[in-house]
Amino acid sequence: MKEKILIIRFSSFGDIVQCMGALKTLKKIYPEGEIHWVTKSEFTPLLNLHPDVKKVWSLDKGKGIKGLLEICKILEKENYTLFYDAHSNLRSMLLKFFLFPPLKSLLVKRKALWITRKKFRLKRFLLFKLRLNLFENPFKGALSYQAPLLKLKRAPLYLQKNSWNFDKTVVEKVSSLIFDKSNKIISLAPSAAWKMKRWPIEYWKKVIELCPNKKFIILGGPKDYFCQELEDLFPLRVKNLAGKLNLVESCFAIQSSETLVSGDTGLLHVADHLGKNAIALIGPTAFGYPSGPWVKVLETNLSCRPCSKDGRGKCRNKVYQNCMIQITPETVSHYIN
Repeated sequence: MKEKILIIRFSSFGDIVQCMGALKTLKKIYPEGEIHWVTKSEFTPLLNLHPDVKKVWSLDKGKGIKGLLEICKILEKENYTLFYDAHSNLRSMLLKFFLFPPLKSLLVKRKALWITRKKFRLKRFLLFKLRLNLFENPFKGALSYQAPLLKLKRAPLYLQKNSWNFDKTVVEKVSSLIFDKSNKIISLAPSAAWKMKRWPIEYWKKVIELCPNKKFIILGGPKDYFCQELEDLFPLRVKNLAGKLNLVESCFAIQSSETLVSGDTGLLHVADHLGKNAIALIGPTAFGYPSGPWVKVLETNLSCRPCSKDGRGKCRNKVYQNCMIQITPETVSHYIN
C-alpha cells in the first residue's frame, strides 16, 4: 500500500527549511509515498518549491481555532497513514486530538502512525537556566528533524544538496536585479529577527572594503533600513535588495550566488539545504548550526555560549555581543577571497 504522509510544521522560516531535510529521509523509507505538509499560509510558497512535497495545506493564523477546525475537517478526508508532528506545540497537539480522538482510535480498523519530534524541554531548561548543556554539540537542526523518522526503518541521516523548482517569473526578476548571471556575486544577510545575533553593521562595511574585487547583494526585509548604508558606501559593488524581494525570490538569489554570509537566519539554512557555499556567523544561539560541509562555521569559544534559543533575551557577557564581535571582518573576508 502506498503511504500517504502529512508533515506538520507551521513556522518559522528557518525551522521549516531545516525540516525539509526530513523529506529525503521519508522518500528513502517510502519511495512511492505521497507527502503533504500543513503550515501557515505565509510559508506555502516556500514549500511549493520542493519537488518532494505533493500538496501544501495552508493554515490562516488569523482565524485562530476556527481555522484549525476547518483544516482538520479537510485533512480528515485525506486518510493519511503517517503523521509527522515536527512542531510539537499546542496547535499541532490540537490537530492530533481532532484527527484522532481517543474513541475513534479504538473503533477504526485502519491505524495511522503518529511520530513526534520532541522539544526536550527539560534539556532546554537545564541549558538556559542552569547552564548545563546536555544537547549534542553542535546541535544541527536539520539532522534533528530527520532523527525521529529513523525508528520507521534503518535509514541514514542525509547531508545532501537539494534543489527547488523556482518559477520563471522569479528567475527573471532576480536575474534582472543582480550584477552578474555567472554566480560570482556574494550575498550578505546582515539582519536577523533578534538583535543579539546580528553582526555589527560596521563589520559588514569592513568586509566589503576588504574584498575590493567582489560584488555584493544585500538580502533582508522591508524594515531593515540600515542595509542601505552598505550600498551608499559602495554603490558600484553593492546592491541593496532588502525589502525588494519576497521570501522565494530571496531564496533564488542565494542559489544564484557564489557564497552567502549570514548569522543564524532562515537564509543561512536555505544555503545549507541547497548546498550553496556559505559562511555562518554563530553567536548566542543554540540550535542554528548548519549541517553541510559546504558551510563554514565561524564562532568564538566563550563559556557563556550558547545563551539563547534564537537570539532573544539579555547578553550574559560583560561585553555586549562579545561572541559576535570577536568574529572579525578579516576572518570573514579571508573565506570570501
